[in-house]
Amino acid sequence: MSDKQLLVGDPRFADVFGTRPKILWVASSGGHVAQAHRIERLLGVNEQSMWITFDVPQTRSLLAGRRVVHVDYVAPRDMRAAVRAAKQIRRTAKAEHFDFVVSTGAAIGFFGLPMVALTGKVPVVYIESLARSQGPSLTGKIMRAAPRIRTYTQYPSWEGGSWSYTGTILDSFDSRAAESKHDVRKIFVTLGTIRPYRFDRLVDAVLKVLEPTDEVTWQLGVTERSDLPGAVHAELPGEEMNRLMAESDVIVTHAGVGSILASLELGKSPIVAVRRGAHSEHVDDHQQFIAEVVAARGLALSLDLDNPSRRTFETAASVVVSSTDATDQEDDRDQ
Repeated sequence: MSDKQLLVGDPRFADVFGTRPKILWVASSGGHVAQAHRIERLLGVNEQSMWITFDVPQTRSLLAGRRVVHVDYVAPRDMRAAVRAAKQIRRTAKAEHFDFVVSTGAAIGFFGLPMVALTGKVPVVYIESLARSQGPSLTGKIMRAAPRIRTYTQYPSWEGGSWSYTGTILDSFDSRAAESKHDVRKIFVTLGTIRPYRFDRLVDAVLKVLEPTDEVTWQLGVTERSDLPGAVHAELPGEEMNRLMAESDVIVTHAGVGSILASLELGKSPIVAVRRGAHSEHVDDHQQFIAEVVAARGLALSLDLDNPSRRTFETAASVVVSSTDATDQEDDRDQ
């Protein structure tokens, strides 16, 4: 079965976890915590579950009112910070009973998950990121080699061996053309907050296609610029960012899973741009994979950074995205 043939609204995570399990979720901020949050919604939220993540605007908004333990930021391949996080993960997992300890990455669980798994007291599960459509990440390879950790992929194309396919959160989204053409007036541009990587090529590409009447809001992270029209922010509180994205006609984003999921959940088809390792925009080119997958599913459009087109913006503004989760399905059954 190909990725495109999977039924919308039919991700199979409940086959692994059941419904409403009490889970200790371990995830970095950005796309990793966004994926875990989406999976939890597909399973049905258990308010006794707990989260271990970073204290940033995104997680404060996404997990408001939930049980959360914050750890210091763990940069990609920062082993010292990963060890500190591991100690907190082990303490939290030992403090009370959980049905599962689950991580969607990245380095935050590098040591912590194997340490918990070795105790044998709670099932430990690693779900590889949507960004890894070609094979596992470095963290995924470590999790696969560690004893007593169950490893799952969101792509049937590379399941096998110790990797099982458990569905993908993208199956809970679908897209269609809007009934009428939607004009492009408000544009929201987000580069994410990953440090220390700039993404000037995305900013420059957007500038090439802007029109004088456009209202633009920029969320730039570490990409400091002084030549931009509109409102410019390094970071935004989660609620404010969601409001601005919801009010926009078009969302332009780096191909980060968190930003893509946020757009889809707001019913928007984002325009995605890929960070490249050769331009020192990320550690590698893994964003290319998720950009290709969401474009192939008709959920997003790709931005050509060398030859950006205004037509891409007009097309994105005229696409509507729908989604489903456990709450939606229960509402349908009650009717």
